Amino acid sequence: MPRDIYPSMRYRDAPAAIDWLQQAFGFTRHAVHENPDGTVAHAELRYGDGLVMLGSWRGNDDHRRPGAGWAYVAVDDFDAHLRQARDAGAEIVDGPQTESYGSFYSARDPEGNLWSFGSYRPTLE
Repeated sequence: MPRDIYPSMRYRDAPAAIDWLQQAFGFTRHAVHENPDGTVAHAELRYGDGLVMLGSWRGNDDHRRPGAGWAYVAVDDFDAHLRQARDAGAEIVDGPQTESYGSFYSARDPEGNLWSFGSYRPTLE
């Protein structure tokens, strides 16, 4: 089933970010398209039934600067996911925290983008 919203981020070192996002947060490669110079033109990483898109920052002419993005990802096993992130050295900047609607934590990746993970799954119904 196609989705309508896909978070997208830029990284100074997109190949390293892809590796780190897989190790720390459990993403899997869906597609990676490289430029001739080894930078990433476009990548899609999968988590469950969702995708996040990313690519290499192209310099000062690219208004989508690294470290300015933020995404929320719903996870099945909150405690295991938090453990995996900590074990990989993720900087936990908020939480873990439990609210009436679910638990969450937030972490920064090595380039400063903020990722939040939690048990809350918004619906459109």
